[in-house]
Amino acid sequence: MRAARILLLPIIAAVAGCSGNQSALHPQGAPAIHIEHLIIGITVICTVVWLLVMIVLGWALLRKRSDDSGEPRERPLTMIVGSAVAATVIIIAGLTIASFYTTRGIGLPENAALTITVRAQQWWWQVIYADADPALSFQTANEIHIPVGQAVRIQLESADVVHSFWVPSLAGKQDLVPGRRNSLLLRAERPGIYHGQCAEFCGLQHTHMAMMVIADEPADYQRWIAAQRGNSVMPTDPDAAAGKLAFLSKPCAACHTVRGTPATGTTGPDLTHIGSRHTIAAGLHETTRGSLAAWIADPQTLKPGNNMPMVPLTSVELRDISAYMESLK
Repeated sequence: MRAARILLLPIIAAVAGCSGNQSALHPQGAPAIHIEHLIIGITVICTVVWLLVMIVLGWALLRKRSDDSGEPRERPLTMIVGSAVAATVIIIAGLTIASFYTTRGIGLPENAALTITVRAQQWWWQVIYADADPALSFQTANEIHIPVGQAVRIQLESADVVHSFWVPSLAGKQDLVPGRRNSLLLRAERPGIYHGQCAEFCGLQHTHMAMMVIADEPADYQRWIAAQRGNSVMPTDPDAAAGKLAFLSKPCAACHTVRGTPATGTTGPDLTHIGSRHTIAAGLHETTRGSLAAWIADPQTLKPGNNMPMVPLTSVELRDISAYMESLK
């Protein structure tokens, strides 16, 4: 009994990875459901084929290799090989057809409710919500909000190297290739936070390039959009107010945008509402004043190789700027 339990441990560990909000076998959207059906279908067929092969192999090893006269039995062998070839052709054709229809099922509809541009950087995700009226356009980073029950077109671009966008619970993978635009359909059937990851090695911090897709009820989504379109608010906390002045006087303002202030840099993420995001540095840490201060103080220690330089700050300036960042809700 104990040996059986030990043998079951690897199976239990493997099955444990088949659930959760970053699993292709825990689909929460139409494209992911189509992909799950294909995965299960292929797995079942391959399992049946393997079992049949093992049965035939066992039979072949146990059967007599010749008849009573000592002559080989060629006819049964020919029939078996012919049947196996025919079965192989049928199975491969069936899987090809199933894959074709799955691809059609996850294709982009002609009238997607919303288009969001996601541009991959080393190593974070720039998310652009464009509008016909430029005043209503805005950017965020590493978090994508979408309305529940609506088809969303994700337009994928890369600013540097090849990346891969993958939110397993909602859709399949799609590459982001410099100089080319690819598209992907996202559709969430229920509210929730779905985790994703860059799935193509893109450099030193590839593993620290996570994202979140947050599916909101339509009314909540509209409230979020309205809040994100607004400019930053002048902080009332003395530390945060002092932090704003320090932020604008340092090189920070040359790389980052905070709408409603003179900071209009485009090299780094838009920080207008950074305090409302769940994480910083593409999922590296939760957004708290402490993690903000640690990141600002020494980003290269936390995420070596990223493009943010270390800006010399006094302890008071660091305290105030982190308070200001946290206040940008």
